[in-house]
Amino acid sequence: MGDQQSPEEKFKLITRNLQEVLGEERLKEILKERELKVYWGTATTGKPHVAYFVPMSKIADFLKAGCEVTILFADLHAYLDNMKAPWELLELRVQYYEQVIKAMLESIGVPLDKLKFVKGTDYQLSREYTLDVYRLSSMVTEHDAKKAGAEVVKQVEHPLLSGLLYPGLQALDEEYLKVDAQSGGVDQRKIFTLAEKYLPSLGYTKRIHMMNPMVPGLTGGKMSSSEEVLDLLKGH
Repeated sequence: MGDQQSPEEKFKLITRNLQEVLGEERLKEILKERELKVYWGTATTGKPHVAYFVPMSKIADFLKAGCEVTILFADLHAYLDNMKAPWELLELRVQYYEQVIKAMLESIGVPLDKLKFVKGTDYQLSREYTLDVYRLSSMVTEHDAKKAGAEVVKQVEHPLLSGLLYPGLQALDEEYLKVDAQSGGVDQRKIFTLAEKYLPSLGYTKRIHMMNPMVPGLTGGKMSSSEEVLDLLKGH
């Protein structure tokens, strides 16, 4: 379907229902030359909740527009976020997430054969990535790292150093996944702007960032991973 669309039609489909896009002109330029490469990542922490259908429907739009889409299961991020996923459970969590995400995509008619699934620890423990983490750590201020993760990393009275690393790793993922754009909720905006600020300092290209609106939780605030998909759909 994507091959039969004009760059303008693809742009409209890619950006529809988004709350904000950083880098619209770059997006238009890429679509005139080739298909967009985009990734969406999820930290494998609690159980996926009903709000996951928002990014799933956006992924469906990306695919209809001919984009090359990668879904990242960010297992290392889950561990760094206040150890929400114990190290010994990372592999099992990834397997669980993959089954749930695939089922959600299939339920809304998304063809899985056009998607690429990647596990964070498949490349985030490599020598090159690790060196870039150190390089980035020598540039990013504590203030910027803390600010970037404020709406994503669990906030506790005595925060761990791992929570400060989290935003930088997410920025580096854009380079190591070789994408043009990252998609996420608007709660990721500060991480996206950190990536735009610091990736060029490492000699890497500034990426496009596309943000979905957030789905409010049943108890106020954004949807929590404690509100499970199946329980919500059953009305429990």
